[in-house]
Amino acid sequence: MKLHETVTAVTERIRARSAESRSAYLARLDAMAGRQPGAERMGCANVAHAFAGMPSNDKFKVVAEKAPNIGIVTAYNDMLSAHTPMQAYPDLIKAEARKLGATAQVAGGVPAMCDGVTQGTPGMELSLFSRDVIAMATAVALSHDVFDAALMLGVCDKIVPGLLIGALQFGHLPTVFVPAGPMPSGLSNNAKSKVREQAAQGLVGRPELLEAESAAYHSAGTCTFYGTANSNQMLLEAMGLHVPGTAFVAPGGALRDELTREAARTVLGITYKKRFAPIGRVVDERAIVNAMVALLATGGSTNHLIHWVAVAHSAGIVIDWDDFSALSDVVPTLAKVYPNGSADVNQFQAAGGTGYIIRELLDAGFMHEDVITVRPGGLREFTAEPALVGDVLRWEVAGASKDEGIVRPAGAPFSATGGLKLLQGNLGRSVIKVSAVPEDRHVIEAPARVFDSQEALHVAFNAGELNRDVVCVVRWQGPQANGMPELHKLTPPLAVLQGKGYKVALVTDGRMSGASGKVPAAIHVSPEAVAGGPLAKIVDGDLVRLDAVAGTLQALVADDVWAERPFATIPESQRAANAVGMGRELFTGMRRSAKTAEEGALSWM
Repeated sequence: MKLHETVTAVTERIRARSAESRSAYLARLDAMAGRQPGAERMGCANVAHAFAGMPSNDKFKVVAEKAPNIGIVTAYNDMLSAHTPMQAYPDLIKAEARKLGATAQVAGGVPAMCDGVTQGTPGMELSLFSRDVIAMATAVALSHDVFDAALMLGVCDKIVPGLLIGALQFGHLPTVFVPAGPMPSGLSNNAKSKVREQAAQGLVGRPELLEAESAAYHSAGTCTFYGTANSNQMLLEAMGLHVPGTAFVAPGGALRDELTREAARTVLGITYKKRFAPIGRVVDERAIVNAMVALLATGGSTNHLIHWVAVAHSAGIVIDWDDFSALSDVVPTLAKVYPNGSADVNQFQAAGGTGYIIRELLDAGFMHEDVITVRPGGLREFTAEPALVGDVLRWEVAGASKDEGIVRPAGAPFSATGGLKLLQGNLGRSVIKVSAVPEDRHVIEAPARVFDSQEALHVAFNAGELNRDVVCVVRWQGPQANGMPELHKLTPPLAVLQGKGYKVALVTDGRMSGASGKVPAAIHVSPEAVAGGPLAKIVDGDLVRLDAVAGTLQALVADDVWAERPFATIPESQRAANAVGMGRELFTGMRRSAKTAEEGALSWM
């Protein structure tokens, strides 16, 4: 199938834009790849320290027999349901490596925080920058430099982008990502949301709300809605960095364990056969475009308009929101998974899953097939789903959709476009996820009510001050202001207002992520208010027009008045509160140096 002309054009302009930085990156990669293995290259004391803790047989293999050594970087902790299953993974990997004449070591652990736990609390202000901490921790782990390959164990929101950014600094290493899979379906996401809206109106109390939340989030595995964590897994499949079809296989079973062993076999297959698939070559401009297309086709998390910019940058590739927007105009929406539909990821997997989506996109010319992946069969291998036949792992080619209410063929999509729009105007550049927003809400024009915090919006809502058509502007929520937290606690009150028939929208320099729902929200507004962005000019009563059809975000204020209006400054009390407590002091340098959301909110440049 011929590649779609827009996909070709976007890829070519990314390639041209990135020529200098990508060339420099690949030169560094090749210099690292051309060295002797670590045990031969390093001094005797270095080698002795590196392998002192190994079992004697493993030590003999890696030192005397020069066997390949896998570095495992793990996000395991038993605080996060998504990462709890990974406790046993290193032992599975080490045992499988030994069978194949190789060795493996846990090179290091990375922090893994849960946005679901910290949502609406001061801890949430560490969330975005935890990605960069994870990237640095990954680099520290691999900096021991005695590894021939790497396995990355992680799933959730900032963890996968952080692991990927860190791994790309060691782009000469073959690297495979190893997920854990989703928890079984509990209380449906729609039912959970209804209880949240009831709680926002005071119709149910804390006991009923806690019961609903606990029924939704109830066991080991990722959350079952299609947020950032599960979008991560879709994107890794589309980039060819997983064992094919491993994203949404449930934890704890024989198939999941065998897929974890297969990850070791896969990365060693690259190493033993000298197949040219180091991660820095796998992640090229074609793979990045494939990830962007997969995100758009499945209605994935808006967080990846930040994270994948940072990931691409780490491989010397420069992308921006114009690239996402151009692709969104032509990539069809093939999946309806909550919050863009009622199905959860387990139902998505049963209906066809990642293999079905990738096949449809390849066959329709929306993805590059001529890419390097961690498997010898290339991206076409990722159109099949794994199964255990007896104790043998096999792959079965995805057939027709098992439920066209959840996944559809490219020839009969839910929508002809990707459901993501770039908004531009005198309020800056932002993005909106319209795939879950009713069409009659794609254009909202209403007076602004300006808030300096999400707590202030809740106070106004509880006082009945927002029972009208309103565009709620929540500013001072960008990377430099307070670390750019997600603002999900705003969703229930805004949804209540919309349910009453009011025209409601949110405009913010903060994030809403994969759970961006049915209320129109212009998010990631750049430049942010604290950096002199135009949200610092808006005042209560300004008429604001959010137009997701035309792609505009405007304060309908006369040009001369707007030009002369002064910029507000963040209240000093709020700035001080954002700077201390819950470890926020340690992130001062990151806030100070953070780039814009469109630049990936990078803190290390």
